[in-house]
Amino acid sequence: MFDILSIIPGKKKTTMGGWHSFNAICCDKRGHKNDRRMRGGIKFVDSNNWTYNCFNCGYSCHFELGRSITKRVKDLLIWSGIDELQVQRWSLESLQNKDLLDFTKKFKKVKPINLQEKTLPDCELIDINNEKHKVFVDYLKKRSIDTNRNKFYVTPDDEGRNNNRVIIPFTYNNEIVGHTSRYLDDRKPKFITENQQIGYVFGYDCQKPEWQVCILVEGIFDALSIDGCALTHNNISPEQAQLLRQLNRQIIMVPDRDKPGLEICDTALNLGYSVSLPDWENDIKDVNDAVIRYGKVPTLLSILQNATTSKIKIEMRRKQIVKGL
Repeated sequence: MFDILSIIPGKKKTTMGGWHSFNAICCDKRGHKNDRRMRGGIKFVDSNNWTYNCFNCGYSCHFELGRSITKRVKDLLIWSGIDELQVQRWSLESLQNKDLLDFTKKFKKVKPINLQEKTLPDCELIDINNEKHKVFVDYLKKRSIDTNRNKFYVTPDDEGRNNNRVIIPFTYNNEIVGHTSRYLDDRKPKFITENQQIGYVFGYDCQKPEWQVCILVEGIFDALSIDGCALTHNNISPEQAQLLRQLNRQIIMVPDRDKPGLEICDTALNLGYSVSLPDWENDIKDVNDAVIRYGKVPTLLSILQNATTSKIKIEMRRKQIVKGL
């Protein structure tokens, strides 16, 4: 779309209130004296949408990507020297972004996140020196998960499937707000999650203030193996997007390498995230597989090096991956 500030003629300055001020171009067109005191102003709502206001003659208008250009915005553009045919083209181009407008509104209508404290079942903190815990310790080592960096719990004396599970707590602000159990037998479901609350993002508490990047994945073991965050499913809810926004850093989405997982790329881009689809071997299905095969540091480097916001590059890589499935 068009860059409104480059269209407005004359010099400009930015105020403390976030306005880009300049001599208003509307006054003489509406029967007022020319503005010579920089009383015209543009203020951006976000990277796409803006408001114009003249503090001299009182003229105002608003542009919103996804809607047609209003008559008032059209007049402003024409007064700036843009011909009417070009304004019509921009108006049609804006309408082509209606899906993005609807998406943005959906993600703005989110209530504040309020995660309630929960309790774990009666369980034991995993102990590498406890013989009864050996099978669980070996399983975590096989998945390249460091038992010293995270807390895991087990119930080896329970009956049925519960004596063969690893309990992974969900924490937020250092309080337990739920948990999931990973069962080590061959039965399905492999994971049974209890008390997962709306908006929860696994691994959020582990993100350090000094980190500039958060790597976002689908699975819990993917997150554990690279100190990332996990959605625990293959979409990003508005509540999770709101929580992740509070980290105030670059988010890199690394989807699972299956058709449902790859569909998350579009949502991630619309939210302003980067997407990374490294050139891993075809049998690598997710981040944890990559860590097991290549190691943690090489996996992290490949994610960072392949992070992009280019829709064209992502679509090309997505097609290559789907073709190899």
